[in-house]
Formats: sequence, structure tokens, C-alpha cells
Amino acid sequence: MSDTFGPGALRLSGLAAQLLGWRPGEFWAATPAELAAVLAPAAPQAGPLTRTDLTRLMEHDHDR
Repeated sequence: MSDTFGPGALRLSGLAAQLLGWRPGEFWAATPAELAAVLAPAAPQAGPLTRTDLTRLMEHDHDR
């Protein structure tokens, strides 16, 4: 184990506890991708659906 893993894991587990309410077991059970997904900034909200978008979606899904 490297000298940097332990301190980094300790900081991340502390962040997960503070920000997400995760207990240690939840932190260690999470994959790196799951942790990154919940700590990543939120995606910008899209605007309302336009008539052009609705028409395109309806044409794409016309068989249903």
C-alpha cells in the first residue's frame, strides 16, 4: 500500500460521511465510479422541451 492511499482514503471517507451521510461500510462498498458520480457537480438543467424536440421524439418513437 502506498504512503498516499491511507490519508487520501481517510479524507474521502470523511467527505462521504459529511456530505452524503455514508457510514464507513457504505463508503468501502462503493466503487470509485459511484463515489465520483455522487460527488461530481450537478449537470446543468436543460430548458423546457421545444415543439421541435417533441416532434423529433414522436417521429423517432412512432411505432409505439
